[in-house]
Amino acid sequence: MVVNVADFIASLGGAAPAPDLNAPLAGLWWAAKGDWDRAHTIVQDESSREAAWVHAYLHRVEGDLGNAGYWYRQAGQPAAKDSLEAEWERIAATLLGA
Repeated sequence: MVVNVADFIASLGGAAPAPDLNAPLAGLWWAAKGDWDRAHTIVQDESSREAAWVHAYLHRVEGDLGNAGYWYRQAGQPAAKDSLEAEWERIAATLLGA
């Protein structure tokens, strides 16, 4: 089980995410690897607030701010105003309970 952000980042060296990652973390994992289509596919069918937050982030990175705003509202999160890197770290830390 991934227990903190450092372990999660270290796991990015693998060919696939750990099998016990939840959908939001698996989506972040694939996004970090550059596979945006797989990241979207993983989180788009999830109904959790965490998955919606990751989905919002993916749209924000892609510059699709209209959809990003929709997903931020679904997640109950304010629209991010910090850098993309800071947003990624904040999401990962929250999802990992760090």
